[in-house]
Amino acid sequence: MRRRRREAIPVSAASTRSRTPDRLCAEAVDLARTAAEEAAAPGVVGEHVGMVSEGDRVVTHFFEAKELGYRGWRWAVTVARASRAKVVTLDETVLLPGPDALLAPEWVPWSERLRPGDLGPGDLLPTEAEDLRLEPGFTGEDEAPPNSAVSGEMAELAEAEDAEVTAGTPANLPITPSRGSIAAVAEELGLRRARVLSRYGLHTAADRWEDAFGPQTPMAQAAPATCATCAFLVPIGGSLGQAFGVCANEFSPADGRVVSLSYGCGAHSEAAVMPRTPRPAPPVVDETKVEPFPLRPAPDSGSVPPVADETSAELGHS
Repeated sequence: MRRRRREAIPVSAASTRSRTPDRLCAEAVDLARTAAEEAAAPGVVGEHVGMVSEGDRVVTHFFEAKELGYRGWRWAVTVARASRAKVVTLDETVLLPGPDALLAPEWVPWSERLRPGDLGPGDLLPTEAEDLRLEPGFTGEDEAPPNSAVSGEMAELAEAEDAEVTAGTPANLPITPSRGSIAAVAEELGLRRARVLSRYGLHTAADRWEDAFGPQTPMAQAAPATCATCAFLVPIGGSLGQAFGVCANEFSPADGRVVSLSYGCGAHSEAAVMPRTPRPAPPVVDETKVEPFPLRPAPDSGSVPPVADETSAELGHS
């Protein structure tokens, strides 16, 4: 029986090399320090705090950074040596943060950094086109034409209401219908309480709300538009609903408050499209116009007219 000869599997030299730092590169501390001092300001390169092997014959030395504002940072100097060479050369020098370095907080987009109460007079808070808090209002597309019958849904609702309150004339009905009576209307309007606000009470409340969130406040004076056109305004019922509403924008200073329809702030739902781009002032110096400048003076620029024979010209004149 013939035995098959085993074939040796080739192994690359790179896979068998150790991660132990190269001796010559590890001893090149002075070279690394000199490079760090050239890149840094004088006196900010501290003690040698360690090194790490980056690969075959490549070592990075770390030096303490004493520069103000860079606590925990280190100067990293990478040195390398070519194969079979005994001279160590410089690769790169860079300032890197260490494990305990003082770093700036992670950057957060402004839309996530903003908190209720951050908006001030004159500030604008644009809303995104796909803002989940907003949806299209009434556009008139679903409105039935004036000369057409009402929609099927409204027709069914009207028939149901007529069946309840129009079984006969009110004089012939045995029981007064609950819907359509004065008591039902009063209950719907909130007037069936023991006492309601008088005209004086309504006026005093309106004055207080105008002073807090009215058109004369600094925020409203700098607003791009009024609350009457804002999608975040929640209408209220009653007579006060003709002049006031409730703000539902969490970033507005009036969130959850009763505001005048003439009030406004930078968190208006249409603030992104209402402000106009300011037109720049006309330039004082027109740098786009080219003015020709002759290299030699014109023949007729002298104090006397030119002559054909220059030898007969008077001296002292150009």
